[in-house]
Amino acid sequence: MTELLTPDRESTERIGEAAARLTAAAGTRTPCAPVRDLLGADDVDAAYAVQRRLTEARTAAGARRVGAKTGLTARAVQQQFGVFQPDFGVLFDDMVVGHTEPLALERFLQPRAEGEIAFVLGRDLDLPGATVADVLRATEFALPAIEIVDSRIAGWDLAITDTVADNASSGAVVLGTTPYPLAGLDLARVGMTLRRDGEPVSFGAGHACLGSPVVAVAWLAREMARREQPLRAGDVVMSGALGPMVPVGGPGRYRLELDGMGEVEAVIEATEESA
Repeated sequence: MTELLTPDRESTERIGEAAARLTAAAGTRTPCAPVRDLLGADDVDAAYAVQRRLTEARTAAGARRVGAKTGLTARAVQQQFGVFQPDFGVLFDDMVVGHTEPLALERFLQPRAEGEIAFVLGRDLDLPGATVADVLRATEFALPAIEIVDSRIAGWDLAITDTVADNASSGAVVLGTTPYPLAGLDLARVGMTLRRDGEPVSFGAGHACLGSPVVAVAWLAREMARREQPLRAGDVVMSGALGPMVPVGGPGRYRLELDGMGEVEAVIEATEESA
């Protein structure tokens, strides 16, 4: 197992500065400059230290951790940002809504939508060497899901450290309401269509997600166990995009259709502030 390094004093100060910058951006709803000027473009350990600091602050303020998400799993999404390795972030209770439950546009800064498959765990998945078989045994059921990704970094100008520090560019998650057992499902072959107000805007399939969403969850389980944040029974796990993400330029209805796994709809509503 790779040993994680303890930050020195200078690194700790830079981690604090990066966390403060992202906190201010979220609080003022004004995107900030990338944090890679503080962390470097490829110091992933430092970026996860920022993410953990922000997670601890959010938990202290009353948020409840309910799962995790993988990011940058689809080649199409990697090419959109020029970042070619996966990452992960934490899901909180106030980020998760159900099919057709409205989301206020004003809660986001630069939202984009992507279609995914969510795994709901029935057992802990805390093995540093977790395999695909472990994922299949631990998963109670899967759901169609839409992730509304968002970035506190201005213009989505990202290196891997920017998105990791920013909780993997997380925004909100919309879950379907019909559970699907994994038995008999070939998730690598599940086709996806994402529609905006009825018009198709993104296409994909399960194999775009690191070969299969199950493979993506196995990667996530290993990485989170290595970083002492293991996946637990009851966690919702977003396995990653099945195709390109699309901008959310205003209010609208985003409907995800998955072959053999039903549908889920995200409703983005304008408020007086965002109208």
